[in-house]
Amino acid sequence: MTPAPHRDLTQGSIVRALLALAVPIVFANLLQTAYQLIDTFWVGRLGAAAVAAVSLSFPVIFFLISLGLGLAIAGTILVSQYTGRADSSQVNHIAAQALVGVLAISLVVAVAGAITSHGIVLFLGAKPDVQPLATLYMRVSFVGMPFLFAYVIFQSLMRGVGDARTPLYIVTGTVVLNFILDPLFILGLGPVPAMGVAGAALATVITQGLAAVVGLWMLFSGRYGIALRARHLVPDFTTLWRLFKLGAPSAVEQSTRALGLMLMTILVAGFGTQTLAAYGIGTRMLSFVIIPALGLSQATSALIGQNIGAGRVDRAERTAWLSALIAFVVLSAIGVIAFFLAVPIVRLFVPSSPSVIAQGSLFVEITAFSYGLIGAQQVITGAFRGSGNTVVAMMIALVSLWMLQFPLAWVLSTRAGLGATGIWIAYPVQNTITAAIAAIWFARGGWKQRSVIEADPAEREAAAYRPGQVTQTTLR
Repeated sequence: MTPAPHRDLTQGSIVRALLALAVPIVFANLLQTAYQLIDTFWVGRLGAAAVAAVSLSFPVIFFLISLGLGLAIAGTILVSQYTGRADSSQVNHIAAQALVGVLAISLVVAVAGAITSHGIVLFLGAKPDVQPLATLYMRVSFVGMPFLFAYVIFQSLMRGVGDARTPLYIVTGTVVLNFILDPLFILGLGPVPAMGVAGAALATVITQGLAAVVGLWMLFSGRYGIALRARHLVPDFTTLWRLFKLGAPSAVEQSTRALGLMLMTILVAGFGTQTLAAYGIGTRMLSFVIIPALGLSQATSALIGQNIGAGRVDRAERTAWLSALIAFVVLSAIGVIAFFLAVPIVRLFVPSSPSVIAQGSLFVEITAFSYGLIGAQQVITGAFRGSGNTVVAMMIALVSLWMLQFPLAWVLSTRAGLGATGIWIAYPVQNTITAAIAAIWFARGGWKQRSVIEADPAEREAAAYRPGQVTQTTLR
């Protein structure tokens, strides 16, 4: 079966193409984040210990998910570049192998995570009242990990072929279902017992399972830009290794970010349950408001991938800078709004905890005015990924977290005696420096010199008549 026509991102207005792909991604990401926000909202009715349990679990789950995100990102990069070249055979082959690799990793993560949940909670320094709740929430979440991984790879592949609307429709339905199941499982109703924090995790697992099933059906239907068949799922270890080499830096990047969140959580946990709950709400708020930047970053990766595949490097560069500008303006405006509404926003999640409200709103106020810089940096990092320069994106993440954010947070909170406020201050300082590093690195233009797909046959033939031309390196 011939796949449905993909969205051509190599022609016409850059801004129009960018927004056509970014807007559905932004809404899909907002709805994905709604899973955590809905959980936090209903769990907040159980008290600060329950909120702290979910807050403690999130960085760990994200860290392990990041191990599979590398292959998903590599799949997006290669699928987008082969889509730009109009090579549907390679699109299908890469998509299938990325799916096989991600599902294999998800099974390992699910088993290992379920077994070690309690030990992880103890390692993170949870207080006695938080330990059993966090262990239960984490264990249930790990059981559903294959479903989450399956949907993540589906969503990534769809972006590679320029289809961001289909994942949006799926996420919309599952979030609505999650909103219904959360209070039912958490608080109980009729014959359904109250399961507390475990109910929040179970509701998410069920809805993610449905999303995964629908996504896989679409990949095999051949109607959405990719047409998988059973024969495509036979492991091709050469292609899997190719995906691994390209995706490994992204996995390190994502896991580094997640590990940074874990270390920050350990640091915050030392200041008590109230501060940990405030941190959990503040970071959830932060993750929510930067969703537009993440959407633009993911859209930029797809656009740059397709344009590089089509030989339009100049258009790829213009796309990156325009997207960074849009992200900076939009996120700066959101930051202003968040600053003035910090207290009512935090109170929405924990209406009966004055200490959590005070600390959480201070966190939002201190970080709000650096949202625009976060947006620009996210987009530029996405541009590096789309061009196949995943090592550069990894290096930016390593510098950001290990040389800036955690050391600053530790020094300001402990050595400078600022307590939790010092941790909050470390965020905008790190955001400013990281954005400057990313922009300077991209402007140097070294990313243009590397290709991750083989040269087009027509280009190779033409190059044979231009002996002075240097061919690009391929990743094999």
